[in-house]
Amino acid sequence: MDLRIMGFDSPLLNTLQHMMDLSDDTEKIPNAPSKVYMRDAKAMAATPADIKEYPKSYVFIVDMPGLKSGDIKVQVEDDNMLLISGERKREEEKEGAKYVRMERRVGKFMRKFALPENANADAISAICQDGVLTVTVEKLPPPEPKKPKTIEVKIA
Repeated sequence: MDLRIMGFDSPLLNTLQHMMDLSDDTEKIPNAPSKVYMRDAKAMAATPADIKEYPKSYVFIVDMPGLKSGDIKVQVEDDNMLLISGERKREEEKEGAKYVRMERRVGKFMRKFALPENANADAISAICQDGVLTVTVEKLPPPEPKKPKTIEVKIA
C-alpha cells in the first residue's frame, strides 16, 4: 500500500514505505532470512520483559494484557533456555461494526531467555494475574566448598 495515495508524503514515511517494499523482495534474495525467521524476530522484539534477581530466584515479568492462561506457553528448552510464547487473537467483528483504528497487537509472540548456570530448570512456576505474567525460576543452592583432602605420607 502506498501511503502517498492517502495524502501522506514525508521523507520518514517514504523511508518506511521503502522498507516495507523491501520485505516483499526477501524471497528473491539468496541467503535472506526466511519469513518465519522475520516473523519470530518481530514477535520477540514486540514482547518486552523485565527480569529481577532475588537471593533465591530469578523473576521474569512480561505484560500480557487481555490474554488467558490457555493462550500462553512457558517452556524450558535444552535445560537452560526459557521460552515464553503464545498468541493474541483478533476479536470477532460484530455485524455492522468496523475498525476505525487498530493499534493493539494481534498475532504470535515469543521471548527466549538464556537461564544462568545456577537456575533450577526443574523448579519453575508461572502466574498470570491482571495481564501480567510472572515466571519464577528458583536458584540452585550454591555448591558446598570442597574440603581439602589429606593424603597420608608413608615412610619408605
